[in-house]
Amino acid sequence: MKIVNFQSQSGSRVGVLDGDFVVDVLAAHQISSTFSPENVVLLGNTISVIEHWHALRTGFEQAVKNSQLNGAGRLNSKDLRLLAPMIPSSILCSGSNYLSHNAEKANADISGKEPEFFIKTGDCVVGPGADIVLDQILTQKLDGEVELAVVIGKSGRHIPKEKALEHVFGYTIVNDVTARDRQVRKRPDGSFWYELGRGKFFDSSAPLGPCITTADELGNPQDLMVRSWVNGELRQISSTSQMIWSVAQLVHFFSVNVTLRPGMVIITGTPSGTAWSTDAELGGKWSGTDGMVPATGYLKDGDRIICEIDRIGRLENSVKEIR
Repeated sequence: MKIVNFQSQSGSRVGVLDGDFVVDVLAAHQISSTFSPENVVLLGNTISVIEHWHALRTGFEQAVKNSQLNGAGRLNSKDLRLLAPMIPSSILCSGSNYLSHNAEKANADISGKEPEFFIKTGDCVVGPGADIVLDQILTQKLDGEVELAVVIGKSGRHIPKEKALEHVFGYTIVNDVTARDRQVRKRPDGSFWYELGRGKFFDSSAPLGPCITTADELGNPQDLMVRSWVNGELRQISSTSQMIWSVAQLVHFFSVNVTLRPGMVIITGTPSGTAWSTDAELGGKWSGTDGMVPATGYLKDGDRIICEIDRIGRLENSVKEIR
């Protein structure tokens, strides 16, 4: 099942993406009494839905079936504005999780040895079609990174790797937008160090969507093709099978630090092909393959970036410079 948020006249609503249509689950309920009265109040936002999925799942499945049979709550997705499918409480981020990305850039001391841990929050999130803000005061080297995002559905601390996927509700796409000139700093001796706070955490630095594909529908998270394009040029292509640390290992890793709760998101790193790879000034060494086109520069006003992951969809955003 693919869970979405969309803009309605009364505000954001939770729906299910069903082919070219969105099923408004609340509207479907009003026509077909899909949910019990006590469960209707749980439909207000996606995190509530995730937290109470065990009680709501059957109603969601019935809403989709009813909409297919009688059109209840069935809306053409082309007529809707999709929003970010959720606003996470926390986005726990793993950097340097693909060997191909490590090979194209200046690395930190722990690159490839343990996950590089940094954090974004819901303040960074924008949805499909929303603008990625280019603020020249903050950065002149704005870059994008397609990443598989893991949506937590069950609380846990010190979660064993062999049980980690039991805590996953589903998966979505995050574009880990980065200010490279804030992230990567050069020492006088020519070596580099990172400042991940200002380089990663800022307005619109986490486009997220277009949907959350539930774990049962997506299947194996280590068998997904990952791609990104800028203005139609293929920048990144890889498979999640190339991750250094699997989804299960990352769930375990982050749960050592904090209790993972429904509505938290873990993002899992990006493969090679970023604009950073062509920036020798910041230690970049482009090494793309499979028809990838090297960037001729960083993101600029009007650029269109598409991030795609199998069995989830495409997340599309444009860059808008603020002056």
